[in-house]
Amino acid sequence: MISADIPPFLPFFLASILLPWFTGWWQRLLMLVPPVLGGIMLLLFPPTEVTASLMGFELALIHADKLSLLFGLLFHLAAILAFIFSWHKQSRFEPSLSMLYAGSAIGAVFSGDLISLFIFWELLALSSAGLVMMGGQADSRNAGLRYLYAHILSGLLLLSGILLHYQQSGSLAFDKLSLDTLAGVLIFLAFGIKCAFPLLHGWITDAYANASAAGAVFLSAFTTKVAVYALARSFAGTEILIYIGAIMTCFPIFYAVIENDLRKVLAYSMINQLGFMVCGIGLGTALALNGAVAHAFADVIFKGLLFMSMGAVLFRTGHTLGSDLGGLYKSMPKTTVLCLVGAASISAFPLFSGFVTKSMVMLAMLEQGYPILWLMLLFASAGVFHHAGIKIPYFAFFAHDRGYQVNEAPWTMLLAMGVSAVLCILIGSYPELLYQWLPWSTSYQPYDLTHSLTQMQLLCFSALAFVWLNKRGLYPPELRSINLDIDWFYRRLLPLVAEALVRDMRAVRAKLYEGFTSLVQKMPRKPAFTPWTTSDLTLRLALVLALLLVISLLA
Repeated sequence: MISADIPPFLPFFLASILLPWFTGWWQRLLMLVPPVLGGIMLLLFPPTEVTASLMGFELALIHADKLSLLFGLLFHLAAILAFIFSWHKQSRFEPSLSMLYAGSAIGAVFSGDLISLFIFWELLALSSAGLVMMGGQADSRNAGLRYLYAHILSGLLLLSGILLHYQQSGSLAFDKLSLDTLAGVLIFLAFGIKCAFPLLHGWITDAYANASAAGAVFLSAFTTKVAVYALARSFAGTEILIYIGAIMTCFPIFYAVIENDLRKVLAYSMINQLGFMVCGIGLGTALALNGAVAHAFADVIFKGLLFMSMGAVLFRTGHTLGSDLGGLYKSMPKTTVLCLVGAASISAFPLFSGFVTKSMVMLAMLEQGYPILWLMLLFASAGVFHHAGIKIPYFAFFAHDRGYQVNEAPWTMLLAMGVSAVLCILIGSYPELLYQWLPWSTSYQPYDLTHSLTQMQLLCFSALAFVWLNKRGLYPPELRSINLDIDWFYRRLLPLVAEALVRDMRAVRAKLYEGFTSLVQKMPRKPAFTPWTTSDLTLRLALVLALLLVISLLA
């Protein structure tokens, strides 16, 4: 019998074991059982405290409050949409890994102690790396390994921080932490890797572009949002996050504008949107924190919708290169319309979800006295409209007509995209549907005259700038090229350093071999000593034993 005492992640783990043994519609139906029933249970019977003992430690496997409940509901909803979207593909192990991945994310947000968090943190890394490796793209395996290395580092930092924190405080509670201690810094860096902080973000653009059509949808929903939850739980009000978040909103824009792979563009857009959430967590006020978690909720849906639309394009054409796409609105009109809904949502058009969530963080930024950073967020809002709101639908569906004659996306894909699009419009039109679930008590009215006019002006001028730049030939064209970001270090610098080291080692080895050969050649042909006789050897051994006996007696 289903009970509130059953950990919400447990049905997902059981289903991940069973899924490889089912095929066809039985497998598809089993995919929906844990998220649908689990979501209903969270709504009707929120989980209670569940504890367990492990090696003498009392673990809080389940700790439910408003924050964890909101993310738990979000992850159940994301799992339902992603599994429906993935119905088009018959696979034995990818659904199982996806189920384990979703269950690990749910387990992480309900963890009440740091050890439980670490366990789910590692399961999250292993299952998602497996999804990347099974992506079916040319570089999927290598991208999955690079993804795994980054998240193993995150896990090592987290474990080191947990051990130091326990040694210093004697507590394993997953609660407020500080950067005043080395333990806090290590845990902060572990969260930062998963949240794609600047210089720690290379894995996100690498992995998302090499995952399968469905795998990228799962990746967009869970890993980074678990990190956002962890930061909100542990480091709310930490000022450095404001500056980190502001940088995150801005620098991806420049890479996204010149990037050719449209799924990489969405990966950069993911970092941009995470920056708004990180800023809200750093500000730490009720309005800012509500804005951060509300925007995380909205982002999972509209970013998932955009990844679904690009996944549908990948499924029908075999790639998502902007330089080789265009004219797909003729053969994929439904996908085109649904993509435009996602584009309007991420661009914060009025009546779409991004409009009622992102503005909370920006208003909190002004209220707390950061006008320069507010201008950075304003610039970032215009930039995301350029690369995600305009560039993706334009180059995928409307630009140069490449003559593609493909079928519309499968109905299962359209169903998942349709539900996501409806949710984007519902949240944007009736924000109280989301606001009532926010953890902190505050009042906010998004549809005031000032905010509405400011946002519409921003969008209009951004659209005009895109059209003018494009007509003038100044907008960066879509070229068949590979743009290097932080991955320059391991794609270019490290191979150069390794090549130089190998070359120097070979030179040293050659010198040593030459010197050794010369020495051997100079040695006399005949031995320079007279071999010992048996009597000489016996005498010498006897003297050594006598000396050892004298030493032992003196000691």
